[in-house]
Amino acid sequence: MLGLQYFSFTDLWSPLFMAFMLLIIGGYFVVIGPLSEKFEGAEHVSLGQKVLFVSGIAILYLAQGGPVSLLGHTMFTFHMLSMALSYLVAPPLVMLGIPVWLWRAALRVNPFRRLSFLASPIVAAVLFNGLFSLYHIPVIHDYVMLHFTAHRLYYLILLITSVLMWWTLIRPLPEEKGISSLKKIGYIFLNMVLLTPACALIIFAKEPMYATFSDPNAWAKAMGYCTSGDPSALLRAYGGPKFFNILDTTVDQQVGGIVMKFTQEFIFASMMGYVFYNWYKNENNNDDEQVLPRMEPADQNISQR
Repeated sequence: MLGLQYFSFTDLWSPLFMAFMLLIIGGYFVVIGPLSEKFEGAEHVSLGQKVLFVSGIAILYLAQGGPVSLLGHTMFTFHMLSMALSYLVAPPLVMLGIPVWLWRAALRVNPFRRLSFLASPIVAAVLFNGLFSLYHIPVIHDYVMLHFTAHRLYYLILLITSVLMWWTLIRPLPEEKGISSLKKIGYIFLNMVLLTPACALIIFAKEPMYATFSDPNAWAKAMGYCTSGDPSALLRAYGGPKFFNILDTTVDQQVGGIVMKFTQEFIFASMMGYVFYNWYKNENNNDDEQVLPRMEPADQNISQR
């Protein structure tokens, strides 16, 4: 299916990365379990939070080390799916799965306190969406995909900036002063708008933009970072990415842009609906809880008569 049968278990599942992610999950359960008594204000972590954390880590693994990652090197559609899962789906799940007392302990020893301004709403939104859009400029995208160190570093920076972008909406620390519901809606809308130009550029392109999905030699070199063996053997065996792509290269590129934009729109539209619902509910509760005016002494005398 989609050519996965041509690759080994190691190529498909990246055992080293799998082990690393399992260590993170194991460390999480050790910290919230046996070691929790060492943290000030530690409380029981609900099953829901545990499920959210493990789900977020699992999604991040599938997107960056599992079959979705490998398919992201053969079809642009899966590349964009991997990006959406990595930066729009996994981070909020992981953040919601971390208990408040653990966030407090982690931030207490944060060596980057002077860079806290990066988490401010406007800066975080511009940083993440700007870096994401910059990455999909063809010359930059192909350079990052063809240079292993740049690839890992850029993806790590994107992950960090996505966490900063989500911080305003998740607000892990309840004691932090958050923005109003109206500003949250504006913030969500800002993120939706900022990503639109990059997606539109990809969706409406009339020809392939990225060498790593159209040039056999560039594709083979990029594949060499996620598969074992000699990349040139891929060329001899399959001839290039078209062997695996079930769509025309340009159509695949357009579908990828649609997948990214649709995923973002769905997630942020859902978040906007949630924020608006809570805003509406709180406004109604405030109206219902208005205190009736007290009776003046004269009124009390009249009532006694």
